[in-house]
Amino acid sequence: MSLIRRVSGDGPWEDKIGYSRAVVAGPFILVSGCTSTVDGDVHHPGDAYAQALEAFGVAEAALRQVGAGLADVVRTRMYLKHAGDCDAVGRAHAELFGEVRPAATMLVVAGFIDTRMLVEIELDAYVG
Repeated sequence: MSLIRRVSGDGPWEDKIGYSRAVVAGPFILVSGCTSTVDGDVHHPGDAYAQALEAFGVAEAALRQVGAGLADVVRTRMYLKHAGDCDAVGRAHAELFGEVRPAATMLVVAGFIDTRMLVEIELDAYVG
């Protein structure tokens, strides 16, 4: 019996690219990159803070599907299109994880699959 479980979301690229929204591997939950894309449309164009909150919400929904929550998150990765958005995205992160305090990484990247995206979020959680 496999200890690996795959969870799908409603992202427009999951089937096209061939990935899962989240993978549960034993006590670990690995959430794929999440953006502010909902129902195939990028929400909050031009607002990195709102996009970050939306992306964290997509990731949190994946965690909830497997019985976990933000308190179980042990690592976050935040990918930004513009370095100038680090304070806005960091503020969103602090609002959600200020007491959880996971290991975190914030990187600036060249861009995303849709030019309106400003931020992409990945989460790793542990439910021992």
